[in-house]
Amino acid sequence: MYLDHIVHHITKKPLETAEDWKAKGLHAVVGGRHTHWGTYNALLYTKISYIEWLALEHEEVANHANHPLVDLLLHDLKTGPGFGTICIRTTTIDELCKQLEEKGIETSGVLHAERKTTSGLVRKWKMLFVKEEVSDALPTPFFIEWQESDEERYRLLREDGTIEASNLELTISSCEFHVHNPREVMDKWQGYFGMKEHDGRTLLLSNTQLVFKQLETGTKERLASIYISGSDKEEDIIYEQAVYRFR
Repeated sequence: MYLDHIVHHITKKPLETAEDWKAKGLHAVVGGRHTHWGTYNALLYTKISYIEWLALEHEEVANHANHPLVDLLLHDLKTGPGFGTICIRTTTIDELCKQLEEKGIETSGVLHAERKTTSGLVRKWKMLFVKEEVSDALPTPFFIEWQESDEERYRLLREDGTIEASNLELTISSCEFHVHNPREVMDKWQGYFGMKEHDGRTLLLSNTQLVFKQLETGTKERLASIYISGSDKEEDIIYEQAVYRFR
């Protein structure tokens, strides 16, 4: 299983966010609109995954979207921006849905989604969520299956300017989660998805590490920081209450 992307809930507009990160020397772009969700986004691609900065465009539409990702965005923005959740890429989402339900895990069922890019192209994909109440507890990762293969998708993204050569030098090497009971969360995710464990606090995806640490302050369990390698930077950037560590 591969980390597909990280969802960062923001209060800024996507255009402003893309410009902020361009000013930091990173090629970020405005993604497009999810017209049925009332949201829009900006994107920063890396070699095999990406960061999605997700924002509300039409709150009334979002309030009636009845979509797990939008419900999480609405919940979290009540207390401010920050990392929301992570998405894992699969090529067998229908089989995964069946496997989870055979384990007695209630899911959203496979959902179909699309967004219109700034160039007018419509990108389509399928999504799958574990059904759970939106709260301050750590959200379970959700899954995505893209309409195109990874090779075709990245080719199209290079052609439309979403990806430049500099993006392909970057890697999200680690994601650090702060939770009340790291062992409990790790056991839950292993039971659901069969992730391999590394050192008592780390679960492994094919392209990144998921590290779990004890939550020291506050009550909200969330992704707290991500580590990005391949840049000429060596600094921590705090952006919209989320920590990006370039190493």
